[in-house]
Amino acid sequence: MHNLNKRSRKSKKEPRALRPNQFTAKWREVQQENTQLKQTVTERTQQLSNNTLDFFERVLDFKPYAYQKEFIAVFENNQFSAARWCRQSGKTETISALLLKYAVTHPKSAIAIVGPSWRQTKRIISRIAAFAHKLPAGIALKPQKTKIDFANGSSVEAFPNNPETIRGPTFDVVYADEFNFVANDQDLYDAILYTLGTTDGKFVCSSTPWNTDSVFYKIFTHKNFGHFKTSHVTYEKALSPNGPLKPNIIQQIKAQMGDDPSRWQREMEAEWVEDDNVWLNQSLIASCIGTVKNCSEELDLLDPEATQRGDFFAGLDLAQTRDYTVFSVVERRNDTLYLRHLKIFSQPTKYAPVLGYIKALQDRWGGFSRIRVDFTREGPSIIADMQNAGIDNAEGVIFSVPRKSEMAHVLKQRMANGKFYYPLLNWEKPYRGDICSELNVERYEHRKDGTVGYSHPNGTHDDVFWSIALAVFASMQMEPEQFVAMVPRG
Repeated sequence: MHNLNKRSRKSKKEPRALRPNQFTAKWREVQQENTQLKQTVTERTQQLSNNTLDFFERVLDFKPYAYQKEFIAVFENNQFSAARWCRQSGKTETISALLLKYAVTHPKSAIAIVGPSWRQTKRIISRIAAFAHKLPAGIALKPQKTKIDFANGSSVEAFPNNPETIRGPTFDVVYADEFNFVANDQDLYDAILYTLGTTDGKFVCSSTPWNTDSVFYKIFTHKNFGHFKTSHVTYEKALSPNGPLKPNIIQQIKAQMGDDPSRWQREMEAEWVEDDNVWLNQSLIASCIGTVKNCSEELDLLDPEATQRGDFFAGLDLAQTRDYTVFSVVERRNDTLYLRHLKIFSQPTKYAPVLGYIKALQDRWGGFSRIRVDFTREGPSIIADMQNAGIDNAEGVIFSVPRKSEMAHVLKQRMANGKFYYPLLNWEKPYRGDICSELNVERYEHRKDGTVGYSHPNGTHDDVFWSIALAVFASMQMEPEQFVAMVPRG
């Protein structure tokens, strides 16, 4: 046995050391291969750079429509460009492909992407990364979540909405996505101009219209922004076969927007418009999107599946068939509220799963300081059901005329005072929506008796608005009403 182990030890091969002359030869061989690889990548890049349309179609498998071709020329031939396009017309796809092509064909170029939130700009990086996978091997390096590097020294990076992070570096191209929804947009735009100052670089922005006291609005209307080359695309220009929009989908979108022509004009005709009787105007809504600049962090919803701790208040707006049941949670920190959770339940709504969901979230998040519930229809029985389900601190609210007015005023005042912030949110299910439009949907009118009435256009939903109003209202004590006047939820 001893001899066997001895033979086994002798049979093991010792690593061979390279002699100095062998090491030098091997090193030169590696260097030569690396040089040849770089030359091959450079040659491939040069082959791709001759014609942008060829690059889009042959390499990226992206055949642009006529209006997209027009914007390609606008971007390539102008230092400052802006796209005011309707929803789902392909503006993000077009500009993502343009940024990729610029990075590939301009060695050592630095490209920055900014927007209303870092989460949104990282989605642009994902779109560019999907295109980059179609490039010949070796041109684009492995994408990161916030950055893509290229073999020629170029990079594309996503940044949060914070002027300070943009002001330091220098960039060759800056893209501002959904620029009309950017809080503190003037500060951000000033920082962008400084960072482009030393490179004489390009600035491109895109958005659907929102508020008019914004840089994006001025780009299209003010003489001081005459150096911008602009593009305006309505849904009619983007209809199939001249664009990606299908007529039957357009009809569904129009039906979903109901009797809200302002939203249709903004989102599908790409025009600036706002009703005079909206309770929360667009400028106020845009100013409360949580960014590093206005609330010291890039605000996002908390993970509902993870354990959380905080001073949480919730609002539950109940519905069953025509409207949606919505559950919102805000967190209070130093007298400022932050939207941390928003759940829209599918129709038709059965209350048992809703209560089960709230109970599970309560247990994971350490409880809610208070939950305010609209029990105008259901009455006190829903509060009893919540207590029986193990849900604590639930209080019922009857949507009387004075109570609705009180809640709406509290929400508006907190927003105006910079005491309530929310992340920029959009969703596809159970219906297509976004938080800015949902907060903008509520209308008001002064009645003859001196009260304020609230309503929303037919075919739209105000459940998100009232759920958030309930959550914000839950953070304060509720005084009893002297009288109760029941009003229908219009």
